[in-house]
Amino acid sequence: MLEARAHHQLKALLQGEGSETWPHHLTLSRLVARSLRRGDHTLVRLVPGSDPSWLISLLVPLALSDAPLAVVVSGPLRQRLLQVELPRLLAADPSLALPCVEGADPGRARVWLLSHGELLKAWQQGRLGERQLVIPEAELLDGQLRQALEIRLEAEDWEQLRRAHPQAESSLLELHGRLSRRVMAQPRHPDGLVALAPEDEAPLRQLLALLDGLPPTWRRWLAHGDPSWTSWARRHSRLMQWSLHRQPLDPVQAVAGLLDQRGAVVLGQLGTGTEPSGLLGLEPDVTVDLGDPPLADPLPLYAPWRQPLPNTPCYAEHLLEQSRRLVLGQPGLTVVLADDDGLRRGLASGLAAEFGSRVVEECTAPESNGVLCCRWSWWLEHQVRLPLPNQVVVALLPIASLEDPLTAAQVQHLRLQGRDWFRERLLPDGLTRLQLAVAGLRRQGGRLAVLDGRLRGRSWGRHVLQALEPWLALNRLLPH
Repeated sequence: MLEARAHHQLKALLQGEGSETWPHHLTLSRLVARSLRRGDHTLVRLVPGSDPSWLISLLVPLALSDAPLAVVVSGPLRQRLLQVELPRLLAADPSLALPCVEGADPGRARVWLLSHGELLKAWQQGRLGERQLVIPEAELLDGQLRQALEIRLEAEDWEQLRRAHPQAESSLLELHGRLSRRVMAQPRHPDGLVALAPEDEAPLRQLLALLDGLPPTWRRWLAHGDPSWTSWARRHSRLMQWSLHRQPLDPVQAVAGLLDQRGAVVLGQLGTGTEPSGLLGLEPDVTVDLGDPPLADPLPLYAPWRQPLPNTPCYAEHLLEQSRRLVLGQPGLTVVLADDDGLRRGLASGLAAEFGSRVVEECTAPESNGVLCCRWSWWLEHQVRLPLPNQVVVALLPIASLEDPLTAAQVQHLRLQGRDWFRERLLPDGLTRLQLAVAGLRRQGGRLAVLDGRLRGRSWGRHVLQALEPWLALNRLLPH
């Protein structure tokens, strides 16, 4: 039986290496082997911030199985698999070699390594066949699928449309000029994003509906005009240009039927608020939570009562003063997290006046006792390549801003349905990002400081504290 073979081989591999401490290796390998043998749907939830050593437990049953597979990975994970994990399997035992094929045509290869965009194309073109899906990064699935489905129109697409329909050139130029004035007149957004309402696009859609032989990108844009998709523009101020973007609010609807009559193993570092139906519409036959063992030492948490809220005038001054105290005397790396560009840069400037060149912003080579100020997304992307911090300072909790057009459209969609958009959408995503960002602290034994007054001043702050458990309150700062 596949489960027994995977258990035996993985146990021998781990004993031979003698360095793995994750407690669920054998359990995960048996779960994956069972799912592959039965061809059912299995969801495995891992604790956010889990050590990536669990990957070996996924790969061993994949190597021993005879089932045709499509393994869906992001770019960084693909690189890790090809450069670290697959050579590790081969070095441990030649029988565990896992030959993977990349590209548009896998031929008769058993294991096909795909990106999320390649998965969608293969499914739409009927090239997946009877392959079971293995998706080891479920926490990225929603965003990656949305990116893969995105329709993007650049300046050259407008030129292509104008050349295809010279008789409509004057109308197209007028509509392009109208949209340009709409985009360029908006207040500056840090990422250059400008929300577009359906009425902004309506004249263009009406014109395109009268034209035949549209270029492929424009055909897709016209076909996805329903309210389940949303549009925005990205302004490129230096070039005095802009691009038009359109994405689905819920990518699950766009891939309905992908899992029909197909086995799937979905694993991810998922928060407790994540519903399985949000993962390709998955209705798992088996759902398993693999948690970390109880920690010997709780996470030290500095979060004073009666801190000001981020929208108060005194917040920037409070943030600078508290950050100075937190950095003073710290021997290791301090990471300061805030998505608000103005607030973060002002804080970095204030800290640099006190601590000099130790303070950097989004730098991948900070000093050993440096202060790294960065956005949440930047830290989550780069933390694996940076030294473990001694301290993480949360200047602003990672609650998505409604200034982001996609977030605002999703919130409005939930609001129209009478649903609790904050607790269904913004809060679970924020908690998952927080848990991923502080995972290194638990391994390093550092401390976490939350200077956002909403933690203590809002009712939902208790959910943040629950997500950080176990933790130990630091009521005052002591010298190290």
